[in-house]
Amino acid sequence: MTDLITVWQRSTVAELSWTTSSGPSGIPVVPLMWRDTPCVALPYSMAGTALSLWGRTAAFSVSAQDAGGRSAVVGTGPVEVVEDLDGSEFVEHLVEQEAIKHPPTRLRADSLIARRENWWWVPRLIVSLTSVEEQHELHPRTRAEDALLVRDRSGRPEVEVVTAKEWSSSGGVTLWARGGAPLEGSGEPAFVFAHQYSPDFERWERWSRSGLLTGDSLDVTDAEGAPMGDAPSGPLSPYGLLDRLSNHRSLARTCRSAIAQAESRRAT
Repeated sequence: MTDLITVWQRSTVAELSWTTSSGPSGIPVVPLMWRDTPCVALPYSMAGTALSLWGRTAAFSVSAQDAGGRSAVVGTGPVEVVEDLDGSEFVEHLVEQEAIKHPPTRLRADSLIARRENWWWVPRLIVSLTSVEEQHELHPRTRAEDALLVRDRSGRPEVEVVTAKEWSSSGGVTLWARGGAPLEGSGEPAFVFAHQYSPDFERWERWSRSGLLTGDSLDVTDAEGAPMGDAPSGPLSPYGLLDRLSNHRSLARTCRSAIAQAESRRAT
């Protein structure tokens, strides 16, 4: 069986999925290792998501097929969330890993000068998989229409790769499991998502569908984006200069605001 930690270490993109009272969800992430365990280091722009994972079980997956054609994998278990508000853990243990895998971090935090200028990118919320309780291989995503299906199984996220001929933003969407088994939905909430990115990773966008899964049909109640191109990553073009500056400033504002809120919480 393909080992999660081995695949996680060698991959540049991955996914984090979970379930809450509001339903299943998932996001694309940069796969890192911290204290010999798989982790992600989310910037404070995603503080709400990270803090909602306290005490939960999550699924760490690598679903895109790598250059060697090896299988994708998912591991599920309890997570720990650490607020690294001063960024010391990130700088000491994670920034070099992330800079190799994620070009925006290379620009914002690959030197002391860059870290001072982009200080808001250094504080992180580290979400780590404390133990792998369940693990299995996935059929890899090999085309743009492939996505991850996330369902709640007794409070635990169940993840598998599915596809559809057309990803409608409303009504019913017929899904097929890439592994071949019937989905056998029983009217439970389901979340389907994938991600695509530009070559420089300044644009990294998730598209998703959520709704109720009955049999193999997803009754879509909410939609975000759509798959593009012929490959899982999609042909997103890089930002132009003005859009790049606008995106950078917007991200900086969001991070600074969330860091200020975290500092206020810590002071009380």
